[in-house]
Amino acid sequence: MSWPSLFALAVALAMDAFAVALATGLTLSPLARRQVFRLSFHFGFFQAAMPVLGWGAGVAVHGYIESVDHWVAFGLLGFVGGKMLWEALHHEEGADERTAKDPTRGWALVLLSIATSIDALAVGLSLAMVGTPIAVPALVIGLVAAFLTAVGMLIGRRIGAAWGRRVEVLGGLVLIAIGVRILFEHLRA
Repeated sequence: MSWPSLFALAVALAMDAFAVALATGLTLSPLARRQVFRLSFHFGFFQAAMPVLGWGAGVAVHGYIESVDHWVAFGLLGFVGGKMLWEALHHEEGADERTAKDPTRGWALVLLSIATSIDALAVGLSLAMVGTPIAVPALVIGLVAAFLTAVGMLIGRRIGAAWGRRVEVLGGLVLIAIGVRILFEHLRA
């Protein structure tokens, strides 16, 4: 996988985390450095761990589906990207209602970390299907997610969530484009 593709994938996967971080930045006043660190660390860690888990599952079944692996990768990335688009475009008002609780602590933090990284699990499975080693992609995905989470919290604190859903639309479109590129490369070869 090329560096530009890997970076685009990492940014696309981080869009959910970025959107959650924007909303979280709005709810926390004042915003403390430890809160930014906690959310960024956990989102980055889970974003890095989930592709590794998905990749492990993909390696286990790859021999059985090798002849259609590019279609599996395309389908998974298309599904994940489509899901991101659907959720961004069909977002219910009131779904991001603010609570007085600190979402950077306890079970709320763990659940948000899992929820924002589920897509990375499918991506890891896709990477296994196309024979891409996972160490570097997982590291890049985790670092980009951690960075964009911190940036999202800081932006959320300053300008609000006026464009939070738009970044999820962009993330979904990027995932679909990567899936199409994988399919095109394998069909062309």
